[in-house]
Parts: sequence; structure tokens; C-alpha cells
Amino acid sequence: MKKLFLITLLFLINHTIFSQESIAIIPKPVSVVMHNGNFVIDAKTSILYDFHNKELSNAVQFFSSSIKEISGIELRKNLHQEKSVNFQIKQIPNIGKEGYQLQITPTSITITANSKAGIVYAVQSILQLLPGVRTNAILKLPCVTIEDYPRFEWRGMHLDVSRHFFSPEIIKEYINLMARYKMNVFHWHLVDDQGWRIEIKKYPKLTSVGAWRVDYTNLVWGNRPQAKPNDDATYGGYYTQYQIKEIVAYAAERNITIVPEIEMPGHVASAIAAYPELSCSQKFQLPLTGGNYTNISSNYCAGNDSVFTFLQNVLTEVMQLFPSKYIHVGGDEVDKTPWKNCVKCQNRIKQEGLKNEEELQSYFMKIIEKFIISKNRKMIGWDEILEGGLAPEATVMSWRGEAGGIEAAKQKHNVVMTPGTPCYFDHYQTGPEGEPLAIGGMNTLKTVYDYEPIPKELNDENKKYVLGAQANLWTEFVTTAEHVEYMVLPRMLALSEVLWSKKDAKDWIDFNKRLQPSFKYFDEKGFHYSKGNFNVEIKPTSINNKLSVTLTSEIPNAIIVYTTNGTEPNTLSNVYTNPIEINASLTLKAAVVVNNKVMSVKPAEQKFVIHKAIGKNVTYQYSISKYYMANGNNSLTDGVTGTFAVNKYWHGINEKDLIATIDLAEIKSITNISINCLQKYADWIFLPTSVQFEISTDGINYTTVGKDVNNISTSIKEPTIKTFSATFNQANARYIRFSAYNLKECPKGHPGEGKPAWLFADEIIVN
Repeated sequence: MKKLFLITLLFLINHTIFSQESIAIIPKPVSVVMHNGNFVIDAKTSILYDFHNKELSNAVQFFSSSIKEISGIELRKNLHQEKSVNFQIKQIPNIGKEGYQLQITPTSITITANSKAGIVYAVQSILQLLPGVRTNAILKLPCVTIEDYPRFEWRGMHLDVSRHFFSPEIIKEYINLMARYKMNVFHWHLVDDQGWRIEIKKYPKLTSVGAWRVDYTNLVWGNRPQAKPNDDATYGGYYTQYQIKEIVAYAAERNITIVPEIEMPGHVASAIAAYPELSCSQKFQLPLTGGNYTNISSNYCAGNDSVFTFLQNVLTEVMQLFPSKYIHVGGDEVDKTPWKNCVKCQNRIKQEGLKNEEELQSYFMKIIEKFIISKNRKMIGWDEILEGGLAPEATVMSWRGEAGGIEAAKQKHNVVMTPGTPCYFDHYQTGPEGEPLAIGGMNTLKTVYDYEPIPKELNDENKKYVLGAQANLWTEFVTTAEHVEYMVLPRMLALSEVLWSKKDAKDWIDFNKRLQPSFKYFDEKGFHYSKGNFNVEIKPTSINNKLSVTLTSEIPNAIIVYTTNGTEPNTLSNVYTNPIEINASLTLKAAVVVNNKVMSVKPAEQKFVIHKAIGKNVTYQYSISKYYMANGNNSLTDGVTGTFAVNKYWHGINEKDLIATIDLAEIKSITNISINCLQKYADWIFLPTSVQFEISTDGINYTTVGKDVNNISTSIKEPTIKTFSATFNQANARYIRFSAYNLKECPKGHPGEGKPAWLFADEIIVN
């Protein structure tokens, strides 16, 4: 009965929180003042505005057509009736070009802004307070005064249409969702190895050849065979220039700028399939079907002048279609091996006095930037464009963590933050049990909501170079419109609030309360979305040489139930209230309960193995990466061993050796020491060349008790965990030191060849 009472009490608390009246607008407005009464939209409502103002007319048309779609009501314009919706553009201080003021009284709605952008955002706020589809219910709005404006100028969403082509109708749906939540930059990834998606009239084979590949969508991306000469290339598509112009105009009506990405100098196997002479090898190749790059050229030849002529012609047509200030040129993941073996590229390095292939890439990007600037545009690229020297006016999109963005901002270049954690929406958001297949990783709704785009490493002067942030949806594993919706909803809403609302206004519980009407809207519109992350986070903690576990959930005021005997938790299981002490080897399982129902698709599960170093303190000779701290300094002794998920439990270090000392707190008799290490080729993580184990009784004088040498090839691409160990005659020790020697550089033939390698280790077991 006690357990049932606690569950009921927690449910009532949770229900009360979510039942409180509020304005359910996402992102959260800067200022909201509620008043008594409501404004009812009906046939007696008129729209008043200056019809000579074309931009205002467009915004009014968007509002009236939206109301008609919802209710069937045809609002009259500039006809003085009992009730009115007033649109006006006039100068208002302190709200910027995208801000707005919204006043709703029982007899009028007044929308005021400095520009059409603010008018559009005010309309979106109104629409969020109304149902999403046609209904016979009264269209009733609460009386309220709102003043609102964004924190960041770049509030972006990305979509990769190269790996999988999505129709113009799907693109418009994506734009509509962005607009509803006040996102304003659509980064359209139109070119990559597996498909060229934009019509270029001067080079028709880019789409007649480069836009089509052999259909292997039934196979996982990395397992697809390459095309054979007689295979039919039937999978793909492209956007005509007419379609692009229409989509650009459609987005502009909703205050969304489309930034096209035309990849270079790498990720262009699709272009080379169409025009082999653009590559270093100049050999014929078929369009890629997936992730098998064997004998495929994917770089433009940087020593070939005709490549730059080609790109300038392509970009000329691109810029005629897209009025965006920014043109994205990619610049990421360039395998420079072909350049090292190319006579033309090596001659270019000598002629230009360049030091290496990194500077050759910089040379390439500077030529492109000069051309883009000549057209009164700005170049933006992924953070690899920093390599070899940044082009003079380039903007950097930081995706490999925030380091590239920090470096660029310190060099006084504009930056858009889009680190893999938490901005890659191709990662799982819950599960992965019960979830559609994703590329890996875990970026939950709360992880996104907790993100702060301005790194603490930047001083006040450099912070101004951070334009904002965006989320990226790569589509190697996303093939349908439904899957696209599911991966961005509701995470896009969390990011919209991060980028629009004041930093100190963020409130996770309040956000969840305001999220519920959006879920209803998604249901009404038939959108696919994640209903919540019902996973339980099991977090081991070592305090005073004792191991305990905390259980948490992203669901506000969640009820968590658990077992420690390996059975499945249910509503009658133990209810978690305080940290659980772990003093024996056991299997802990935990689940979330909502409305007296277990919501977790599969309970969270963790096995704990008790050994002589459990819960003991660990110190390091070199600092662990801040991105791979797992559960803190003592993660190596928390009784939990890492899996293939790199963002959990593992300690990672880049380039340096991992040298750690464990204090057992007292002298103990031991005969075996072991440590697990990870190799994950795709993530630049390699096993150590060897691990040396030492013991000491005083922490000063150490004796080597074993050395285990790695026997697994660095070319193994499948994720691999190896246990390095030492077994020896019984010995007394208080201190244990292990030295895992880093490979230092990614091996030859790896995309990161010559760049610093990562070393990952977890759970040192002492017996």
C-alpha cells in the first residue's frame, strides 16, 4: 500500500503542475502579461492594415489563409466591424528586426513590429494558441500582452537530401514546422557523395547521372554493395530550378532564409560520377549506393584549373536561385590521400609555396571565397575549413564539438554552433529499444534543451561572433517523411527555445507543460513524433570509497521503480527515492511509471561487478577530455563496464597516453588487474599499442607486474572492445598504476590519417 500511495501522490503533484494555466507558446516569449477575458475570431472579425505595404500584405494573407484552413472563416479586410485584427509596422526600440508586440483584448488584436519578420512571428504565436486543424470549436484567444524578440540571429535546421531525396512537398512541410517555432535558417544540404540534387543547366549530367543510384534501401547504409555497370540507377531525384525558386519564395513568406550547401572539395563523388575529369584519377565511376568508398574518387582535383572554372559556373547558377547572404561550401572530411599522390596537386603545392595538403585545402577554399565575395555573398563551411588557415571572411560551422567554433571566434570570425552533442538529430533521442534505426549516439530532448550555444571559453569580446546554432539531420538512416518528422519532433522545439528565449528564462518543467499543446497539434496534423524519453539514467557515484547509484528521468516528477534481483520492474516494485548503495554484485533494472503504467519500452539495466578497486579514487597524469568524462573522475572504478556507446561510461583522451593511478585506500592482496579499451574506427578511436600495469605500497616506488601488447589491427572497422590484463603471483598493493599507450595518430588509409587518435578506457578491475 505504501508504494501505491507514493505513486498516486507523485502523479497528483505531476498532474497539478501540468494543469496550471499558462500561455503555451514555444519558444517562450520574453514578456507575457495575462488579462481577463478572451477574443473570439468569427465572421464579425475584420483585418485592418495598410494594403499599400506589400510585405505587410503578404503577412496578412498568411494569417487569413491560416485562419481559413483552421476554421473555414473568411476574414474580411479593411472593413470596420465589431472586432478587428490590426497589423502595423512602425519603429519600436529594443526589439530588433525580428521582435514584435502583441496585444489581445476582447475586441481587438494588435500586432506591431519593426518589420515583416516580427509580424510573421506574432502570427505564429497566435496560431500556437489555436487548434491545428479545422474544427467546429470557437476560435478563442486569451487576452494577453506579449513583447518578444530573439536572443540569436541564426536559428537553424539542416536537412540532408543527398543521402535520401525528399519531395518539394516534404521540404515545404519541414519549412512550415520550422516557421511555427520561429526558426529562421534552413540549411539545405543539396550535394554529397550519394546524390547531386540541384539542377545546374550548364552541367546537365550532374542530375542526369549524379542524382541517381542503384536502389539498395533494403540494406543498412554501410552494408550496401557498389553498383555494377549494368545495374539500373533508379533511386534518387533532384530539384529543378523552377521548384527551387518556388521553395525559396515559400520559405521567405515565413521569414526563413534557405542557405544552400554545395560540397567541396570533398564529398563530391556524385559530381565525379558525372564528370570524371574533375577528380585526380580522372577514372570513370558509378554513383555511390551507400557507405562503400572502395576505389571511389570523392575529391575535386585541387591542381586542376578547370575544377575552379566548373565550381564558379555552378555557384553562379546557385546564387541566382538563392538570395541568401551565406553560401555553404562544405569543406569537411576531405581525404587528402589522392592529393598526395596527384602530380597536379603536388605541382600546385610547389607553385604556391604551400607547406602541405592542409594548406592546399586552405588555398582551394580561399579561391572559392574570393569568387563568392565578388558576388556580394559570404562563405560558410564546416570547421575543417580552419585547417591550413581560415579564408579571410569565412564563417565557421562548428560540428566536431565546439573547439572549431571557439578557435574561429577568437580569430574574430562569425560562428554557428552545431556540435554533434546535442545538435545532431540523426542520433537517438530515447531507447534505442523500440526506436527507428539511427546512426548511433544519444541526444535526448533534455540534452538539447540544456544546451548553451556560447562556450564559457569565450570572453565578452569574442562572444558576439557566435551567430547562433542549428540542428543537423543527416539521412543515411532516414528514408521517409515520417522518419524525418520523428527525428526532429519535438527536439526542434527545445532548440528553438534555446535560440530564441532568454538564457535565464529556461525552465525544463515549464517547457514540458507548454509542450503538451504541441503534441496535440502534431496529433491533429498527423505528424510522427517522439512522445518522450522514458529511459531511466543509471548513474554510479563513488563517495568516501563507497559505491551508490542515482536514478533519474527526463520526465518531470517521474515515478521510477526498480529491482535489484534481475526481474522486470512493475508498478509494485520499489519506488526510487534516494541513492541506492551497491555493496554486492547485482543486476539493477529501472523503469518510468506514468498514470500507473510502465512507460519504458525496455527497463534500463546495469550489471555491477564488485571488485577490490570498486568506488576507489582515480588520478590522472594527463587530463581526460571534457567531452568524455563519463560519470566523473572515478568512472573507471564504478563497477560498470563500457559498451559500444562512446558517450557513456568511457574515459577518452586525445593523442596523449592514458596514465591513471588508483588508490585502494589500504594495502590489499591482489593477483590480477585488467582494463577494457575500445576501438571504433569510424569515430577515430583506437586501441592502445600496449598497457603496462604497476603496483606500489607507498605510492612512490612502483613494481611492474605485467604488460599486455595489442594484437588487434588498426584496420578493423567493426567496433571492438579488448581486455588488457596482467596476472601475477599474489602481491600486496595499495596503489595501482596503469599506462595505456596511445596510437598517437590515425593510421594510414584512415580518413583522419596523421591526425590525433583517441584512446578510450573503462573499468579497471582488481582481484
